[in-house]
Amino acid sequence: MQDYFQLVKNYLLQLNYNILHENNEEGIIMISKENEGIKNMILGVAPPILIMEQHIFNIKNKNEVVYRNLLQKNRDIVHGAFVLDHTGEKVIFRDTLQVENLDLNELEASLNSLGLLLSEYSDQIINFSKH
Repeated sequence: MQDYFQLVKNYLLQLNYNILHENNEEGIIMISKENEGIKNMILGVAPPILIMEQHIFNIKNKNEVVYRNLLQKNRDIVHGAFVLDHTGEKVIFRDTLQVENLDLNELEASLNSLGLLLSEYSDQIINFSKH
């Protein structure tokens, strides 16, 4: 059986991500690459999928405008989407990939999607996190 945890870890190292924490037994890797806006991103290797989650901000003022804008922005995101945690207060970027066929380019594309999203949508994110 292939060691998917090691495969993902090797790809992350090739892509120059900083591995802040890893737990092979639980399949968890925490990464950062702050120049691309990725900080404490959690990757869960849970065959048959790889789950990637990055906390973006907390919603201070729950209102229809914020939720509508996040849903509309989801349409523009190439890989992954904005999701809410169980409390409905934390906005998270989440993507899932099939780990069995995972290659370096696919993982890189998902991670780049988050970087692109953060760079083009940062003003709105800052605004949403303040109000």
